[in-house]
Amino acid sequence: MRRVIFNLSKIRYGYPGGPLILNDLDFHLHAGDRVGLVAPNGSGKTTLFHIIMGLLKPLSGTVEVFGEAREAEADFIEVRRRIGLLFQDADDQLFSPTVLEDVAFGPLNLGKSRDEAVTVARKTLDFLGLNGFEDRVTYKLSGGEKRLVSLATVLAMEPEVLLLDEPSTGLDSATKDTLIDILKGLDLSFVLISHEFDFLSKTAGHIYTMDGGRIRFDQELHIHTHEHAHLMGKQPHRHL
Repeated sequence: MRRVIFNLSKIRYGYPGGPLILNDLDFHLHAGDRVGLVAPNGSGKTTLFHIIMGLLKPLSGTVEVFGEAREAEADFIEVRRRIGLLFQDADDQLFSPTVLEDVAFGPLNLGKSRDEAVTVARKTLDFLGLNGFEDRVTYKLSGGEKRLVSLATVLAMEPEVLLLDEPSTGLDSATKDTLIDILKGLDLSFVLISHEFDFLSKTAGHIYTMDGGRIRFDQELHIHTHEHAHLMGKQPHRHL
């Protein structure tokens, strides 16, 4: 039987003065799973990630991660060391003057020496094709570059699991293809939020949607791509 990484049961959450965003939500992830989530803005996808990481506390329900119930802030210290969260906005993840300092920050916090942290940071940047970025000024990077450096800060902490919130945002097609290859090559379980069906179809093994504050497991989306040719290829046409 595959190990359960996290198990959420009957989770309810709503922001003050507003309706419930998550309403009796159940969700679990097993080792080896690669799950995509696609749903409209405001459906609770990012909120779900923040509850898993202990950044938000549910109004009710249970959060179990790595086989233990997690309730108090102290319970999530281990969770944040073992699960890497890529924020939706790269500017929420990057705060050091240079790229190398940003990527080395996580390993330093995990107790590595300065030399060890720098070595891990350089290897991670090289793995992502960002060698030469070490001394770049973080706030001067393009949106796509910030996205990849944000991913580097997460991977440098050597997590067991990834929660990726819109990782392809701001990437051009070539960089997006590189990211797809990177994700396919990682030996990690992950949950991936994206509005891009093509991106999800190439990275996730299962793709679910959210509706009414719950994940709809019985409405798994089977996404595929196809190639075709037309004798009158320039004529307007559509597919249903």
